[in-house]
Amino acid sequence: MSDTASNKKLIEQIFAAAGNPDPAARDRALFVASLADDAKWVVTGQYSWSRTFTGKQSILNDLHGHVRSRLAERTRTIAHRFIADGDCVAVEAKGDNVTREGVRYDNDYCLVFRLEGGMIKEIREYCDSVLTEKALGKFPEEVRAAD
Repeated sequence: MSDTASNKKLIEQIFAAAGNPDPAARDRALFVASLADDAKWVVTGQYSWSRTFTGKQSILNDLHGHVRSRLAERTRTIAHRFIADGDCVAVEAKGDNVTREGVRYDNDYCLVFRLEGGMIKEIREYCDSVLTEKALGKFPEEVRAAD
């Protein structure tokens, strides 16, 4: 299998496991296992969430941890298109989430994954920044200061 095909298959498997309609069955283990220790997650744009989360622990704790603290159930993002070329896999996806206050958070995403040796090294996130701040609020200063 080519690098392009294997990279695409890995990302498809990650989204399939994490996108289960049953919150109790959503599994992020493959994502966590495939995330390089020195990975970067770049939230693009110029709003309070825009920044680079550097390192696996920052991605899991600072970014995903804060998102989880705002949602009523485990995060669900449903992919509907995968485009792969070499070490990059672009994913078009839509969120299916509700905040603890009952506000829908169904953002549209384009996530571009860059892989090396079967490990995710970088993720670039493009989304509706207005919806993010409207539903989830501004990203906390104390977490941003840790970058």
